[in-house]
Amino acid sequence: MEIQVKDISKIYGTKESQVAALAHASMTICEGDFISIMGPSGSGKSTLLHIISGLDRPTSGSVLYGDTDIHSGKDQELSAFRRQKIGFIFQQFNLLPVLTARENIMMPLLLDKKKVDADYLQELSEFLGLKNRLSHLPHELSGGQQQRVAIARALIAKPDIIFADEPTGNLDSRSGGEVMKMLCSIREKMNKTLVVITHDSCIAKMADRRFTIIDGELSEVSAS
Repeated sequence: MEIQVKDISKIYGTKESQVAALAHASMTICEGDFISIMGPSGSGKSTLLHIISGLDRPTSGSVLYGDTDIHSGKDQELSAFRRQKIGFIFQQFNLLPVLTARENIMMPLLLDKKKVDADYLQELSEFLGLKNRLSHLPHELSGGQQQRVAIARALIAKPDIIFADEPTGNLDSRSGGEVMKMLCSIREKMNKTLVVITHDSCIAKMADRRFTIIDGELSEVSAS
């Protein structure tokens, strides 16, 4: 599914206190792309990701998934669309502390009252090295293991696209490297579209297409 980001702007505040987080950003994300968006803190990269993925709404502009403008409907419709079509991986893992790794992974399906594909869950857990950790609570897992649980959760509903916002930001260099290798493997083996937000040039260079964002202005610096 092709995603068209058309002339997106995001303004916070009013009058003298207005801040332009994004200024007329446009891009096209094609099926199977691996895209990195790099920029310093406060540059607008997370705002851009949140708007493209439907977590936030633009002040102006549109985001089309195929022929569907995801911001044209109600919040409830957008939430259902996100759960079914989009996988999220965040810097802050966002695991529920009272649930096991297995329960955290299954959560998106449970919210949609869908049956869990046990074979697919096993496939994911084995691929991500979590087979013997599914009954553990988050505090019983290392940071790298927690992020792998978050990756499995992002994949459990078999989404078309994965958005990762600083996915290695809370990890040491070794664990971060392992997580990025897994994301690259997932993208290739499962034919997923992957968009990674980062401030790390080494991670940015792993992508097939690279963008930079500075003071809310987006530009592509490399294209395959």
